[in-house]
Amino acid sequence: MVTRLLALAALLPLTAAAPDKGQPALTEQTMRSGGVRPAEQTAVRFDSADLSFEVLPDQQRLNGVATLAFTAVKPVDRLVIDLDRNLPVSAIEIDGRRLAAGRWSNPDGQLVVSLPRPLAAGDSVSARITYGGTPHVAVNAPWDDGMVWSKTPDGRPWVATTAEGYGCDLFWPCLDFPQGEPAVVTLHITVPAGLKAPSNGVLLGVDQLPDGRSRWNWRTKHPNTYAIALNIGPYEEITGTYKSRYGNSIPMMYWYLPGEKEQAQRLFAEFAPTIDFFEANIGPYPFGDEKVGVVETPYKGMEHQTIVAYGNGYAKAIEGFDWLFQHEFAHEWFANQLTAANWDDYWLHEGYGSYMQPAYGEWREGRARYATMMQAQRATIANKVPIVRGRVITEEEVYEPTKGGPGQDIYVKGSWMLHTLRWLVGDQAFWDVTRRAVYGRPDPKPGNFVPRFGSSEEYQRIVRDVTGRDYDWFFDVYLRQAALPDLVETRNGDTLSLAWKAPGGGPFPMPVEVSIDGKTQRLPMTGGSATLSVPPNAHVVIDPDARILRRSEAIEAMQAWRAEQTKARRK
Repeated sequence: MVTRLLALAALLPLTAAAPDKGQPALTEQTMRSGGVRPAEQTAVRFDSADLSFEVLPDQQRLNGVATLAFTAVKPVDRLVIDLDRNLPVSAIEIDGRRLAAGRWSNPDGQLVVSLPRPLAAGDSVSARITYGGTPHVAVNAPWDDGMVWSKTPDGRPWVATTAEGYGCDLFWPCLDFPQGEPAVVTLHITVPAGLKAPSNGVLLGVDQLPDGRSRWNWRTKHPNTYAIALNIGPYEEITGTYKSRYGNSIPMMYWYLPGEKEQAQRLFAEFAPTIDFFEANIGPYPFGDEKVGVVETPYKGMEHQTIVAYGNGYAKAIEGFDWLFQHEFAHEWFANQLTAANWDDYWLHEGYGSYMQPAYGEWREGRARYATMMQAQRATIANKVPIVRGRVITEEEVYEPTKGGPGQDIYVKGSWMLHTLRWLVGDQAFWDVTRRAVYGRPDPKPGNFVPRFGSSEEYQRIVRDVTGRDYDWFFDVYLRQAALPDLVETRNGDTLSLAWKAPGGGPFPMPVEVSIDGKTQRLPMTGGSATLSVPPNAHVVIDPDARILRRSEAIEAMQAWRAEQTKARRK
């Protein structure tokens, strides 16, 4: 394997023109992650991937050998594997026997391999794919995807990947949809002399090669499809051990650039209290038998499983903790342990991931910090498109408003929906629901769970099971309608009337708190309305603690004003 990679490198020119950002161009197929899949992909189970990468920063080239193992769950006579055509295939072996070149094709980013024999259900197959080329360069990672070829302040290579939007096929042959997870991935990453390659899972060892380069070998279980990450640089490392409240000991590792030791140590000091927050409220760190891993990257951040990308520049904030580290680390629970089976349920990743920052602020400092952080999110909710549209959908169709998606609402509206749900059902029920959604059981302990897939429908069932009540009306409004419910207030003499006007016209029996001269009562709003007597000249505040995600004319006016200001500046 290594010999073949070295031979390929020897055939290349010593220098090559570096591709511009956004180049080489991608096909529509490669930019599509998730969505409706070819029948051949759902006909197989992805058992394992053994991935060898040779990273050549000076040439901005990536060479690879991928050995993929599948088991047929339905009869199938060909493999359909996602791989960017900018990484052309030079050879394929099926069960150790080399295929003739005419037995595969990849015109648009989906590699189709005709098998020597059809597979019946239960049959297994191994495909060894040799490929390489100039991978797509990200324009503005992580908001778009690709290689990031960067330099450290002293001019040494600093390289990273990101693939959540366009998918794993930017770098390796994979099944580019959420449920295309391989059960186990082994990585072998060859990098220039003097550089390190922290990656997913457990370090199996580092091989020193005769030419001075090194090969870093890692193994990880059940990684989500976009979580495999290459990180190459002259890293220094801080290590420690976290003593979990569940009794296990977890290795912690942070890789950072030289010259940043003091800042790196301060960030590393946040690891243990952050883990404790999640374990206290949700459950065990999901990958305790591998590691807590964080690596500094030349882009903002990403939730790569057990090797979280961090690029926030050690920014200081009034909350007293690094929000970006906390957000990306939250995804170890919400994205990596609990993965949305369909990108349409992306809010399970980002709504929860965003809610964890105010929840952590509350855990550290109390309700005032929580309320302040929630209010900052509230002003950014757009309400243009429903969070969930009820069909199999691609990542870009959710993340990009230009493609009709809800965009940032999966973060902030999802977070506020959870805020409202927590008040509606109570703290204990809310965290019980969260725990079951994440682990698939109410009693998670190290060793009794594995990463799982979830959906909005399942989440609703969990809420029903935990609370004993049907809250479909709640999710129908917040997930499947774009507009927010409007609370209509009418005061006639000493009578205050409240009535919900819900988008879609369905029921919305959301309770409401009302403060009258400083005394707060909770109105059940059975049937979506209620009346109460109010003393003359009494001071009345509706929803005084902002428990409910509802329409705000003030926010709408502010957003319209900002839009006009932006438009005027562009003239």
